[in-house]
Amino acid sequence: MSDDYRTERDSLGEMQVPADAYWGAQTQRAVENFPISGITFGRRFVRALGVVKKAAAQANRDLGHLDDDVADAVIEAADEVIAGDHDDQFPVDVFQTGSGTSSNMNANEVIANRAAELMGEEIGDRAVHPNDHVNFGQSSNDVIPTAMHVSALEAVEKDLLPALETLEAALDAKAEEFDGVVKTGRTHLQDATPVRLGQEFGGYRTQVEKGIGRVENVTDHLAELALGGTAVGTGLNTDPDFPELAAEYISDETGLAFREADDHFEAQAAHDAMSEAHGALRTVAGSLNKVANDLRLLASGPRNGLGELEQPENQPGSSIMPGKINPVVAEAVNQVHKQVVGNDAAVSAGAAEGQIDLNLYKPVLAHNVLQSTSMLANASEVFAERFVAKLDANEAVCTEQVERSLALATALNPAIGYDKASKVAKQALAENRTVREVAVDEGYLTEAEADEVLDPEAMTHRGILGDE
Repeated sequence: MSDDYRTERDSLGEMQVPADAYWGAQTQRAVENFPISGITFGRRFVRALGVVKKAAAQANRDLGHLDDDVADAVIEAADEVIAGDHDDQFPVDVFQTGSGTSSNMNANEVIANRAAELMGEEIGDRAVHPNDHVNFGQSSNDVIPTAMHVSALEAVEKDLLPALETLEAALDAKAEEFDGVVKTGRTHLQDATPVRLGQEFGGYRTQVEKGIGRVENVTDHLAELALGGTAVGTGLNTDPDFPELAAEYISDETGLAFREADDHFEAQAAHDAMSEAHGALRTVAGSLNKVANDLRLLASGPRNGLGELEQPENQPGSSIMPGKINPVVAEAVNQVHKQVVGNDAAVSAGAAEGQIDLNLYKPVLAHNVLQSTSMLANASEVFAERFVAKLDANEAVCTEQVERSLALATALNPAIGYDKASKVAKQALAENRTVREVAVDEGYLTEAEADEVLDPEAMTHRGILGDE
């Protein structure tokens, strides 16, 4: 055997493991069995595994199932995992055994070997045992769904919701800034009655605000933890007081209010909470996609598009067309939406595939939910800071387009009736004139009446123009 490797053992026999690795035989088998995607679990999930293992050691110490010296070493090693000191020690592909056993054993082995080292023992000598100590009173079948919920809720509360609040604030600021800018409204992508640009941005702000509420609505179900159900939900081989105590320690570690699952059989055999959570993410992604698309349209041009917004110059837009600027940040948001929609298909399908007492899509569910949450958080921050906050209104273009809009004829309905108003609109289009010009020239309104009835700003408020 090369000095680059050491021999570790599991129930199937010996395995050669890299000498400098904290993982052991079962992790090495998984690395060799699943060379599938090259995608491994990221920071949020690895941190959650450390949180769960630390809480389990604390609870088992308090309950008298782990000696203090072993428990203290496991807790210290788990703290290092929580801090990100050993992220390179989690090499198992996301596409693995559906229970996530490989990732659970990866955590058990890394923490056990590091704990042994902290106690002055040799790595691999099992002075701290991955199963008997680190995994005491647990099963992959309850550890992995617990880590799924811990990582998902932390990602939502600490990454996504603050990012959405940043975007909401940026849109709100623009809604206020643009409130005096009157522009042409559009339905069916055709000219419609005037709106204020600030009203449109207020609509975008409200979309994000309601999205925040939708995400917050799923957090209560993510706060339920499967830990304590062990293999099938019965809790065999775990202390009756373990689930509640471990949940308290997890809450202390994360600063979030976790609790024991209402029903351990549901918590391990079905992952409806993950599907529900991702459904909220999909909806939020759709909201951001709508806003990004609208802003791209409103900023289109700069000379031969709508041109109502002036977009930031984030980077050159073309390798061949000098001076071209594209809405690249908004396009990135559009692409995130498409990825989230794809992830949602995987999550909804996987969550629906629980069989009898266990859902076997845990790793792919965790990966997709965490990826979507991270992408939406990052996209929201970037969208807010590098695009929305840097937008300006082109008031001259907005004013010109409003005056030329045939939809102004809508305000004529109460004054001269629908049929005459329709005639005015058609004549204005045919003669390339404004509605105001035709209405006055044809004698339907006086100049003073036209000023009152065809006031674009007044049309942005509820009411009947010219009505005494």
